[in-house]
Amino acid sequence: MKALQAAFVLPVLVHAFPQASSSASSSTATAPASTTSSTPVVTSTPQPSFALNATLPSQAALPPKQAWCPSDIFCAGELLQTLNIAEPYADSKTIVDKPTNKSSQAVLNDFNAIAAPGLTAITENSIVTFLEQDFRGEGLELEAQNLTNFNPNPAFLNNVTDPVMKAWAQTVHGYWTSLIRGTNASALCREGNSTTCESTLIPLNHTFVVPGGRFREQYYWDSYWIIEGLIKSELLSVANDTLQNFMDELDTIGFIPNGGRIYYLARSQPPLFIHMLSNYVAASNDTSILTRALPLAEKELAWWADNRSLNVTSPYTNNTHFVARYSVNNSAPRPESYLADYLVTNGPDLTTAYTEQEQADLYAELASGAETGWDYSSRFAKQPLLNITNNTPALRTLNIRANIPVDLNSILYRARLLLADLYEQSASSPTALLATSTPTSTSSIAFPTGTGSPASRAAFHRSVAADIKSAILDLFWDPTRVAFYDFNTTANARGTAFTAATFYPLWNGITPPELLSNATAAQAFFSSVNMVLNRYNGTFPVTFLTTGLQWDAPNAWPPHQYIIVQALQSLPSNITSGAFPSPPSNQSTFALVPNGQIPLSETELPVQSIEGGGNVTATSGPGVDINAGNGTVFNGGNSTSGEGWRDTMVRELTNRFMSSAFCSWYVSGGSLPGLLSPLPEDELLPGAAGLSGLMFEKFSINDVSSAGRGGEYTVQAGFGWTNGVVLFFAGELGQIIARPSCPTLVSTAASNSSSGSGSSGSSGGGSSSGAESLRGSLGLESLRWSVMAILGLMLVTHLVV
Repeated sequence: MKALQAAFVLPVLVHAFPQASSSASSSTATAPASTTSSTPVVTSTPQPSFALNATLPSQAALPPKQAWCPSDIFCAGELLQTLNIAEPYADSKTIVDKPTNKSSQAVLNDFNAIAAPGLTAITENSIVTFLEQDFRGEGLELEAQNLTNFNPNPAFLNNVTDPVMKAWAQTVHGYWTSLIRGTNASALCREGNSTTCESTLIPLNHTFVVPGGRFREQYYWDSYWIIEGLIKSELLSVANDTLQNFMDELDTIGFIPNGGRIYYLARSQPPLFIHMLSNYVAASNDTSILTRALPLAEKELAWWADNRSLNVTSPYTNNTHFVARYSVNNSAPRPESYLADYLVTNGPDLTTAYTEQEQADLYAELASGAETGWDYSSRFAKQPLLNITNNTPALRTLNIRANIPVDLNSILYRARLLLADLYEQSASSPTALLATSTPTSTSSIAFPTGTGSPASRAAFHRSVAADIKSAILDLFWDPTRVAFYDFNTTANARGTAFTAATFYPLWNGITPPELLSNATAAQAFFSSVNMVLNRYNGTFPVTFLTTGLQWDAPNAWPPHQYIIVQALQSLPSNITSGAFPSPPSNQSTFALVPNGQIPLSETELPVQSIEGGGNVTATSGPGVDINAGNGTVFNGGNSTSGEGWRDTMVRELTNRFMSSAFCSWYVSGGSLPGLLSPLPEDELLPGAAGLSGLMFEKFSINDVSSAGRGGEYTVQAGFGWTNGVVLFFAGELGQIIARPSCPTLVSTAASNSSSGSGSSGSSGGGSSSGAESLRGSLGLESLRWSVMAILGLMLVTHLVV
């Protein structure tokens, strides 16, 4: 107990932001007003892992050619495998994003010349020379675009009452100007003409927003949250353009691929197109888009029904349901992650070699994992693994194709209802003329080809949605554990992995009856959120398993904070009044989690770390709830009188997410003229001097000043969906957003802990006893590593304007 008490007095510097005058709170701060992207295209120069005179290691037999990816340069084959074995870049995606600067045949001839003596005789220098002579910079087929209709002062800013957070939201709004892209027609390798060059780009006809970093193309499910932000930013034309690009792909490819490259043509991503379309129409009243969109929305649903769905008979009710899964037909490494996939099946740590069929099965699992959007998570492992620091063994246990995911089916349920609504809107709109044909489908849940009134089509999709809802409540809902779980067809039972996917049904409008009528059950469903807010400094993680995979603890992703908030808001007010229950005496908030909901003992949960090194000493009991306070949690905003537990949790999670995005931006060089001075260089992340704040793709359960970590690539800055969630929260919940308290990177714990001095006070966000002194060193190390990786990339690249 003495150790725990000592931990609570470790001091930490918390940045107290300047208090603005009353006039400042009603004014609009300065934000970037430029309508032109200032972000140059960054292209990499080789940084090989071996000495230039070294010969390449021997390599395994080539995987089979993939019908969906026929290129001899950029798809599975001798050239791509050899380049990856050489490891000229830290990220395999760099190779396949570089267009050639010669004809396809000339590139193959040059490669065959250096490979003629035998693959093991190729030197690293010959690979570097080949890359520099035969390939151009990655991403050169895309170019920054002007935002001619950019409004630096969109109306949503008026909803943000705190002047610091208002100015920061305006700054984030300005980041769209750096992420807007279009196809550079002058740099294209024309389809069917490989005499000049070859590229993996799928050219798009309209502008779009890129996520950022290595994700330099348009991506599917990222765009849902990007569009949510674009709507708040009054960039409806860009939202429309994004949807038009997706419709072009549905028209020409037949489905929406994972992203805008040919190496994504075997897989899609969570099917949120109809969700995006509905949100756009609701915000713009542009029903004219439905003329084109409605038949293509049918095409989207037909593709998922024909290619990703099957019948499953419930062991609980004996009812048979037609449900969807992720399942990619692939038997080779993914081109953009070639080396990572290759090492899963051919790694030097393997004691028994995989058979050809076992390799093909693993490659299919890896591609299917990428289709889920959760690449990768212990959620899809045959047996969830604890405390694995090397993620390769976990990837060898993937069992994705045998899982029926609750999130995917929830999305498809809502897509049916939204499409029904859009049909009804089209019937009453003079500008939306209903298309009279529907794509042919072999599925019984696709509307029959031919004519049909809007009313009949709407009724059809509502009927299918009702069937999907029955499947979700039958297969996925566990009333004993009070949570949703994936259904595992291998075990013919619900899984055990508790993940953020449990919140998707409520987000999409499916709430089990017991949650609607019983406050205790509703509180039990959200008890894990309550636990995270009280126990940890950051936001809600994907899982509570620490595996080294990026869709596991300690990582927390922006879309999930959005989804949880929306799930909370779906609950009726009659069961959400009053305070959330307190844990029993001498127990922590973990005691409020239903038995078995999280398949871990309390001592197996991730440990909250402390700035300066070490962890919270207690692993159970009230001492682990370090952020519990009087009326709110640390960095949870400000409580109000009469606030029910649902609204309290919405406020706290929203503020904790905004704190994560803001504080990691601040310690990486962010500042706000007249409101927030930049940090001194010695309080910034090492190497962050000269930066103006980074927006990261993922955060941490441990620390609001942290980016996430782990996975097969470095943490990315940008970042499209982070910006979108920030702007959505600012526009929808701006009045409850308070300025956060951010820890410094300068730890004074060692010098001051012996003095017994208390922690410094916060400048807002609702302080709690001792909470300010417990900040996560693990998260700070993660963010430091992330920034250094980004800066390292800048140092080894040249800029092409």
